[in-house]
Order: sequence, then structure tokens, then C-alpha cells
Amino acid sequence: MPGLFEKYFPGLTGAQTVKLNLMQEIYADLNSKINVISRKDFENFNLHHVLHSLAIARIISFVQGSEILDIGTGGGFPGIPLAIIFPDSHFVLLDSIRKKINVVKEVVSLLSLKNVTPVCERAENHKGSYDFIISRAVAPFPEMVSLAKGKIKKENINPFRNGIITLKGGDLEKEIKKFRQNTTLFPISKFFEEEWFNEKFVVYMPVS
Repeated sequence: MPGLFEKYFPGLTGAQTVKLNLMQEIYADLNSKINVISRKDFENFNLHHVLHSLAIARIISFVQGSEILDIGTGGGFPGIPLAIIFPDSHFVLLDSIRKKINVVKEVVSLLSLKNVTPVCERAENHKGSYDFIISRAVAPFPEMVSLAKGKIKKENINPFRNGIITLKGGDLEKEIKKFRQNTTLFPISKFFEEEWFNEKFVVYMPVS
């Protein structure tokens, strides 16, 4: 019987599966020293953190050479699981809290991820140009749109136009009302059968 990740991503290589499964052990050790994942939630780590992050990979397969900025990455989500899935894309994981970025650096090192650059900086101050900005329930959607200004490349190399891809939950109509004409909501419950994903969405908005 396939494990959680192989169940939804049957095309994973053995090395990718090993790295995704190894994350729980690595974070369990680091979390005992620096609390970046809620301890009461840790028993659901693979489902609530890793698989949730990978919902983005159900709507888009980043092409080789894609550059992605993870704003407010915290302990490395959704950036690290996606970096494992897309080794030919480059991920910049951004957070303003030093201890969180230190955890990310440690995880990146232990997983031997060559396509991840952890950066400790406020998103407003960060200079860079990316194909996509990703996040997981970091800020209200209008704030994410504001933070994306000037950070999205004009030239598109992916099937989706460059823009924002964020993971959000609950009733989003009020939050995205101003941008509703340009946004697409993908219910994660259509990708993953576990009840926890009900009323959770991948929200995509092209910016370029």
C-alpha cells in the first residue's frame, strides 16, 4: 500500500519520497529546541504541513528554471516540500524572523537541497524578480498582492501566467472580493480525500 505522498504523487522518485518522509523526523528534532510547528499538531505533520504544501503541485508543475519566492515561509512551508518535488526550480524562502530562517537553513542542509536559498528579511524590503510568489496563510490576500508588486517577472515560461499562488482556508469571498475577477480558487478537497482539506483552497492570481 503506498504511503501518503506516493498515494497522491505516484511519479515521485525514491529519493524524493525518502526526503518527504524524512522531514517529520528532522522537524521533530529541531522543534524540540525551537518551536516552529505547533506541538499539539505535530502528530499530523505530514498531512497538515507537507501534503498541504504540495497541494500547489496539483495545480502547476513548475518548469525547469522557474524562480519562486516563498513569502513568510516560517519553518519552510510551502517552499521546502515543493523544492523536493521540483528540483529543477529555484526557491527563495523568505522570513523576517531569524530563528525560523535558522531552522530552514538546517532543514535545507540535512535534506541536501541545492535549489533553496533561505533569506532573513522583511518581504517589503526584499529585492528580486520571480515567476511566482507562494505563501501559506501568511497575510490577507490584498496584502499579498501589495507585497508582490515589482517582484513578478514579465516573461512567462510556465503554462500558468506568472503571479501569486497561496494556500488559504475558510470563506474567502470577502478577502478576495476586490480581485475576484482575476483569481481562481482550487478546492484542495478535489485533490486530497482527507476531511481536513475541506474548505481549504489554492488561490491563484496572475500578476504579469
